[in-house]
Amino acid sequence: MPIIYLSPSTQENNLYVSGGSEEEWMNRLADAMVPYLDASGIQYVRNTPDMTAASSIRASNAGTYDLHLALHSNAAAPSDYGKARGILVFYYPTSTRGKRAADLMAANLKAIYPLPDRVRAQSTTAIGEVRQPRAPSVFLELGYHDNPDDATWVKGNLDAIARNLVLSLTEYFHIPFLYPQAPRQAVVDVNWGYLNIRARPSTSAPVIARAYDGARLTVLNQWQNWYLVSFDGVVGYASGDFLTLV
Repeated sequence: MPIIYLSPSTQENNLYVSGGSEEEWMNRLADAMVPYLDASGIQYVRNTPDMTAASSIRASNAGTYDLHLALHSNAAAPSDYGKARGILVFYYPTSTRGKRAADLMAANLKAIYPLPDRVRAQSTTAIGEVRQPRAPSVFLELGYHDNPDDATWVKGNLDAIARNLVLSLTEYFHIPFLYPQAPRQAVVDVNWGYLNIRARPSTSAPVIARAYDGARLTVLNQWQNWYLVSFDGVVGYASGDFLTLV
């Protein structure tokens, strides 16, 4: 299953016109994403507010991630303070995967942002969190925090934005988007040695673990006749035909 490095802003001095900071509201957005990430089987490692962009990049590069996702909000130049609106989704110009992720996010955000014609994906080499991560990177500027309308939109739509971003991630990783459910326990029930746990809900998907007959595992979610399960530290999909809920 995919794993991302989630990097909400650590810029505590970038203040929202209506109160709070970019660091606060982007971390609240990351908090809102977590239930949808967990529900859809996307694992993550997240920076902390005491970190910087540079230390976030180092932490990302110290691991092996399928995507580096930076959450930010924008600010206009002093001469245009409070006037600009829009969402920018940045990616590195030579990164095919980064561009694909950015294009998906921009397309989906158009459905929930009040001014869809002002949402666009754009390449850049100027932003460190786009240029320096080893993983494909997307850097979001979710509206302008110096604009009252954009600040209100971010604050009032954290769950919708979080859900929208995780939907884009599931499309990027070719896995189902799932809503949070309470976990359940199950037991493997096969007539042969073990049950394959796969990276996606398909018999052609790679096998990432094997659970032997009688093994107990945690069911996190369900898509059609497949269960998203956690077993021995691995999250993946197992056929519902060979699991008994307990």
